[in-house]
Amino acid sequence: MAELMPPATTPAAGGGGPASVDIRVLGPLEVTGGDGLPLLLGAPKVRTLLAILVLAEGRPLTAATLVDRIWGPRAPAKALGSLQVYVSHLRRLLEPGRLPRTPSRVLTFDSAGYRLTVARERVDVTRFLALVAEAEHAADPRAVERAAAGALALWRGEPYADLGGQEYVAAAVARLTEARERARELRVSAVLRQGRHREVVGELEALTHEHPLREPLWALRALALYRCGRQGEALQVLRAVRRTLAEELGIDPGDELRELERHILRQSPHLRPPGTRSSLPVPPSSRCRIRSRPPGPPAAPPPVRPYHG
Repeated sequence: MAELMPPATTPAAGGGGPASVDIRVLGPLEVTGGDGLPLLLGAPKVRTLLAILVLAEGRPLTAATLVDRIWGPRAPAKALGSLQVYVSHLRRLLEPGRLPRTPSRVLTFDSAGYRLTVARERVDVTRFLALVAEAEHAADPRAVERAAAGALALWRGEPYADLGGQEYVAAAVARLTEARERARELRVSAVLRQGRHREVVGELEALTHEHPLREPLWALRALALYRCGRQGEALQVLRAVRRTLAEELGIDPGDELRELERHILRQSPHLRPPGTRSSLPVPPSSRCRIRSRPPGPPAAPPPVRPYHG
């Protein structure tokens, strides 16, 4: 297929470099220019074209592939001409400083096909996955929490929503969705490691209802409850996941959950919040208590009992 403009190999005189645009596809497609203002993409099929090119992550796509993904098997006879119009529109939008009839450096075309060459860090998917990887490898729980929270802040909805759940996008959506759930898991785990268990009890309850087969979430929920002085509820949670796994998959909990249950029953000192002294009973946080005792010293020193949370 002959393209309307030749491929760019070197900067064109007076044409300027690639535009400083930010592209977001973790939700409905959004594009902002270098001034931070949103760019109006226009027709739905222009949005679809850009989302497809972003999904390709810099790999070239032939005109035939783009036509098939934009229109499907019943593409109109003039689909190729319409595609060229959409490409020209995107080029003007993404490179407003490019002089007429000079080669594009952002949406290029060569014998392999069309290629979007926006810097990868300008796409929210790249930043999101980099932050999740950073959270995975960080040792300091504060760094883990910061990176995971940053990744989650980029999530606005269904990835590549403008592509309408087409089969060719399913694998990418599944990969990103799994990365999001891992980021949520890493964040609440990091909060627990900092001794802020009361902050995540409610969130973990919601997460286990949303993802009843993710055993690490159940383990974190039980641990958070135990650290709030709610040992009985922690054990109930572990029994609930046992029933769920048996009913849904016909399996028993894994080693992590079974080991956690044994330690909760034994009130193992290492389950206590960070910073507490294992040699002394540790009172539950005042925010985790259901009721408080009335003030005043006891008539006699109470017996020392092991801490249940």
